[in-house]
Amino acid sequence: MSILPVPRVGIVVVAAGSGTRLGAGGPKAFVGIDGHSILRHALDGIFSAPAAQVVIVAPAGREGDARTEALAAAGGRSDLVTVVTGAGTRQESVAAGLAALWGDVEVVLVHDAARALTPPEVFSRVIAAVDAGAAGAIPVLPVVDTIKRVAGDEIVGLVDRSELAAAQTPQGFRRDVLDAAYAAATDDFTDDAALVAQAGHAVSAVPGHPLAFKITTAADLDRARHLVAAVPVEVPAPRVGVGTDVHAFGGDGTLWLAGLEWPGEQALSGHSDGDAVAHAIVDALLAAAGLGDIGTHFGTDQPEYAGAHAAAFLGRTAALLREAGWRVGNVSVQVQANRPRFAARREEAERTLSAALGGAPVSVSATTTDGLGFTGRGDGVSAYAVALVVRS
Repeated sequence: MSILPVPRVGIVVVAAGSGTRLGAGGPKAFVGIDGHSILRHALDGIFSAPAAQVVIVAPAGREGDARTEALAAAGGRSDLVTVVTGAGTRQESVAAGLAALWGDVEVVLVHDAARALTPPEVFSRVIAAVDAGAAGAIPVLPVVDTIKRVAGDEIVGLVDRSELAAAQTPQGFRRDVLDAAYAAATDDFTDDAALVAQAGHAVSAVPGHPLAFKITTAADLDRARHLVAAVPVEVPAPRVGVGTDVHAFGGDGTLWLAGLEWPGEQALSGHSDGDAVAHAIVDALLAAAGLGDIGTHFGTDQPEYAGAHAAAFLGRTAALLREAGWRVGNVSVQVQANRPRFAARREEAERTLSAALGGAPVSVSATTTDGLGFTGRGDGVSAYAVALVVRS
């Protein structure tokens, strides 16, 4: 079983706001920009940045929706997704997110989902500043408007804008600094950098980005929709995986192959039913989606798959792909064996395997090896599969 390294960076995505000022009649994070929500656009940027644990703080009752959006954006990083429920204030919601971070996380970024179009390079700049020794770092943009000091309806002075900057997110901090600041906080802040500064730490500034504006009002949403519509949509390319499996004859009971029982034929040996065809398909699909291999998810250390048939393996694999934002395009598998004879049951095998994958088309072919090798001697069966997956 392969074990992915635990990331040292955690990103808390604050998405629990009610969206009252936006006037969309529901939580802001789930309002659409185009075919995707504000939250999905924010997560697309996050998962294009360096690998991190991603904790989404969702509105109560919308945790499932937040997880669906996160898994669709995460692709092969679905194991890095955590969803928690938000609280009454932003500060309380961030605290809930911090509590869900893994122990290995050393650098924490807090990001508003409402800054949905923030480019990945902003995340990288903030992380780099903290790694360079800053207790905290935030992206900022210079103020370009002339700023006046007013009292009621009277202008009473001019503010030197050279000393001003507009703060954005993600705001990044050393984990120990942010945890301590939250533990000691007595006032309520809407900005994590201010909370950390009150705790006595200097916070650095890094260049922000114009696209990292916050969607707060209907005009902001219109701006975001215009910007997204102006960018050509890049359709993710399909991905292809190859899988193979080999099993020897010698198992107990009857033969199971391509999801079918073959009465009168010698069984294949294996931890499950030895169905080389189904197992090759599983390997091909997992490889195409970047989700490891059959040993990662169906190893011999998992007793629930002892004696299991194709439907169990293929059904679970299809679910893993859905959770990671993929769907099966099609599968082609070739069986190499002297027996059983596939011609009479080929279409039945294709229907059975397709049904197990939720209706995705599966084609099956069979051949012999003209007496060569272990399959030619009749010692066992080998299968080779090619699978195509596409973004769901």
